Amino acid sequence: MGQEIDLGNWKRAFFPIWVGQAFSLLGSQLVQFSLVWWLTAKTGSATVLATATLLALLPSIVLGPLAGAYVDRWDRRLVMIVADGVVAVATATLIVLNQLGAMHPWQVYVIMFIRSLGGTFHWPAMQASTSLMVPKEHLSRVAGLNQVLQGAMNIMAPPLGGLLIATLPMSGVLGVDVATAALGILPLAFATIPQPVRRPNNGANGHIGSIVEDLHEALRYLRTWPGLLAVGVMAVLFNMAFQPAISLLPILVSKHFGRGALELGWMESAFGVGVVAGGLTLSVWGGFRRRVLTALSGLIGLGVASVVIGFMPQAAFMPAVTVTFVAGFMLPMASGPLFASVQAIVAPELQGRVFNLMGSGAQAAAPLGLLIAGPIADLFGANTWFIIGGLICTLMAATSLFVPQIMHLEDHEAIREALGHEREPEPEPETTPGQ
Repeated sequence: MGQEIDLGNWKRAFFPIWVGQAFSLLGSQLVQFSLVWWLTAKTGSATVLATATLLALLPSIVLGPLAGAYVDRWDRRLVMIVADGVVAVATATLIVLNQLGAMHPWQVYVIMFIRSLGGTFHWPAMQASTSLMVPKEHLSRVAGLNQVLQGAMNIMAPPLGGLLIATLPMSGVLGVDVATAALGILPLAFATIPQPVRRPNNGANGHIGSIVEDLHEALRYLRTWPGLLAVGVMAVLFNMAFQPAISLLPILVSKHFGRGALELGWMESAFGVGVVAGGLTLSVWGGFRRRVLTALSGLIGLGVASVVIGFMPQAAFMPAVTVTFVAGFMLPMASGPLFASVQAIVAPELQGRVFNLMGSGAQAAAPLGLLIAGPIADLFGANTWFIIGGLICTLMAATSLFVPQIMHLEDHEAIREALGHEREPEPEPETTPGQ
């Protein structure tokens, strides 16, 4: 039997964990910024930074599906505790090496890989737990809060990291991450996180053949649900189209608008403030009753804003900053409700695998998009990719409005028709003699 939680008091159970994880995320962002800066100051090599970025991406791309399978088998509370603990130990190891004067780039590579591996297990465990702890009608609001958190971290972490680097030795900066990881673990140590009812082939056995069968089950689940599979494809196309635009922002500012680092900071801050404003709006409003409609409207708005930025003339930098704020505002509107829809409809015992399968595909699409966008930006200008990426997002969202499998993603009748069978009945509550 799966554990249950009183959804009437869900805030009391959920938000201590959420706040603890917010502190843990802040520490991770600060250390990520500090390690990148340390590598930059130590080597001055773009190849070194590219290698570090690749190592940070590899676990989620390559090992993500396997991690999701194990998350669906294991106690998700313990997964998060162990993941945070492993990250803290890895950072503490760097502190010792730094104190001994033996900290080298290759060791930072290893630690960044371990930290990313911990996140590969932690993220699906937290998201799969959220859908069991938060009532479905509030999932979009929680998704909006998560977007606010991410946007606030993007705004706060770089200047705060720079301040810490200027005022503390490297060991002190790394120690902040250990302390915030402890703040993330503390609420989990006293929390009760419900576990889903496991299917017969989803037991405790973890041998590789059984894990592969678990992955096959998740793939069959996606294939037999056209709307859910379409959402996964949309996530891949979105990352291919939009993530390269974010990476090309420095080139857009310097070469297209002819501005410097200060103006780049304005544009990045405008985007971050937009993300926070959009996330706050979504958390208060909750979106349209049909979450997919909110997501597609946000995606259209984001795509149009990207196209407008691409067409801005050189002299229109400040209007471009304003439109960048609009793009940031639309991002949580596009991603938050869509993710909340997946949380609401995917069977709890499959969420770890489904989240990581979709996430791994989406993350793998970003480097592929950069491989395509880079040469186009070199030949025709970075603004050209903003136009191309924006058109892809806009056309994809507008087309989806006429796809019934996507528009009716959350309808129970559509779910049963797509899967070809009735959903399994909810387990009867246990009774004691005399009841």
